[in-house]
Amino acid sequence: MQFVAYILVYPLLYLISILPFRVLFFVSDILYVFIYRIFGYRTKVVKDNLNLVYPDKSKAEIKRITKVFYHHLCDMILESIKSLTISEGEMKKRFRFSNVELIQDIEKQNRSIILMCAHYGSWEWIFILQTYVKYRGNAVYKKLANKYFDKLVKRIRARYNSYLITTKDIIPTLIKEKRYGILSINGFVSDQSPKLNKAFHWNEFMGVNVPVHTGAEMLAKKLDMAVVFFKVKKLKRGHYETTFETITLQPKEFKDYQITDIFLKLVEDQINEAPEYYLWTHKRWKHRKKN
Repeated sequence: MQFVAYILVYPLLYLISILPFRVLFFVSDILYVFIYRIFGYRTKVVKDNLNLVYPDKSKAEIKRITKVFYHHLCDMILESIKSLTISEGEMKKRFRFSNVELIQDIEKQNRSIILMCAHYGSWEWIFILQTYVKYRGNAVYKKLANKYFDKLVKRIRARYNSYLITTKDIIPTLIKEKRYGILSINGFVSDQSPKLNKAFHWNEFMGVNVPVHTGAEMLAKKLDMAVVFFKVKKLKRGHYETTFETITLQPKEFKDYQITDIFLKLVEDQINEAPEYYLWTHKRWKHRKKN
């Protein structure tokens, strides 16, 4: 059944991916009507999240943020599909780096990097960074249930020397790379809610006390990796600018969870600048009452 689903869906995805961007965003506008207005996909989760973290915002402002967010979500879905066929030149034009030399300077120091980000703006095209550096790129991800689509996603990332590694495999993979002197850039989307039995640290995020992922910090300290945050700004539809910020080059000098807390504050600042581009459909604050 997995293969049947793949051969039925893949041709449609491919046809969508070769559409010009102006047509692609027309499709996105249609998708918005279905996802938001007709089916109301996770609208309660989105509104509950927004009301929780922004209790002082008016109903009109919450509604505005919600509508813009769903438009952005649909754009991201179509942009992800576009990754199947988008050229390197087109992606570089649409996903720009304001200070890629920061990453290149760390690379010259022969230091592997933990690259931390949030579900904000767009993280789908960050793998184009590999065309500016020599390091191998690794990204932590959750394996897809359909093995054929899982292979497809891996193949797309591998176009630019980027590789997807499951949370189960990331620790032994990085330890092995360290042993053999393989330098890498390792992407962690670290703003999700961990399982309660794996929650070692709690802190306020957007004014709410929640459990926090600490795996990126743990690996940085264990393997002595530089830690860098990347901030994404949406310039307009289909165009983004990423700025890197060094959290530390010496992770072992920080107290436990201090790096994680710095990361959370950077994410908060990014969200507050333009809340509509954060992934509000995630149940990020679901464990807040169990602390």
